[in-house]
Amino acid sequence: MRLSRFTKSRKVPRKPSAASFRTEIIADVFVPEYAEDVRFFSRRQLNAGKLRRFSARDLRESLAALFYLAVAAVLPVRWWSPICDWASRFRLKRHMRKDFPGYAAATRAVLGSDIDARKLFEALLAARHRRRMQLAAHLVARRWTPAIRLEGLEDLQAALQRGHGAILWCDQFTAQTMIGKRAMHEAGIEAHQVSVNTHGVSETAFGQRFLNPPMVRVENRFLKSRIVFDRDDAYQVTIRIQKMLRQNGVVMMTNTIHAGSTFTETALGESGWTHLASAPANFAARGKTALFAMSTFEVVPFREYRAVLSPELVPAAPALQAADTIRDGAKNMALQAHYILLKRDRLLQALKECPEQMMSWSRHERLTEAQDGIGISAEEGS
Repeated sequence: MRLSRFTKSRKVPRKPSAASFRTEIIADVFVPEYAEDVRFFSRRQLNAGKLRRFSARDLRESLAALFYLAVAAVLPVRWWSPICDWASRFRLKRHMRKDFPGYAAATRAVLGSDIDARKLFEALLAARHRRRMQLAAHLVARRWTPAIRLEGLEDLQAALQRGHGAILWCDQFTAQTMIGKRAMHEAGIEAHQVSVNTHGVSETAFGQRFLNPPMVRVENRFLKSRIVFDRDDAYQVTIRIQKMLRQNGVVMMTNTIHAGSTFTETALGESGWTHLASAPANFAARGKTALFAMSTFEVVPFREYRAVLSPELVPAAPALQAADTIRDGAKNMALQAHYILLKRDRLLQALKECPEQMMSWSRHERLTEAQDGIGISAEEGS
């Protein structure tokens, strides 16, 4: 169903480039098996904005990077987690004032009002510092060899035997960025990562020149290639991804709505809403590519991690049969909606397992009704 309603044009909150976008509702697609709708949005850039040269955050991230590099180089692993906990409390009052209200509303809407939102929030701040420490450890701690357990590899290998490639739809847990890729690499899977040119900790000119490259270099150790997404050249990126899938490749896509031109909204948990990228579902719906959800959890900080691949996401038989009537190459939004809800279910399961490690929460209200920003973290996880 085509809808004519538009949301207000808005600026992306606290983005250094101050880019502005118009968000349009494309359609509400009803999924009979779930008895609920999936809402599809388009996101069109109105103004690219001006790239900032430097920000206060760049200074903080630079100091933190130097600090954690020194810690990783000098102190034993058993000290790393307590130091991250200590560092995470430095700006706690500011985080509580500016970020906590939205975070608390989002997490309670999904997980229920009985959760201790403040405890989760403080644990997330510590986990984000451990993510910085993971980068430093990969750069200078040569003898750091954490145990990484990859679950679900057999299903992925079985899907690859069909010869149509696979997409790993990754969630933004704090360990996914580096440990998730490392888990695939250590299992012998040569994966490609779909990324953006601002991937890292900063979107300023300084950040892209000095702060982001170390993280990209570490991740690239564990990848076969990185596909950098350009909003002005989305068609060429799509062609490259399709070519890799035809060659039976494995493509990792992080669930972020910031890079692409379309995304979706679905209900999540008790009364929350989440935004999911539409690109992975679109690729799966267009062809015979296998689709998997992936979440990476920190079990024991800096010592033990779990990378979990879901069973293959396969829509119900009626949806697949209906898809056969759609002309080849067309965007089958009904089938995409099934994939979206399957992914949503896996996301909810992962959130219940490790909510304190999720970097990017959505809203406690629908996007068309929202007045505030996303709960916490605008960091890209790709």
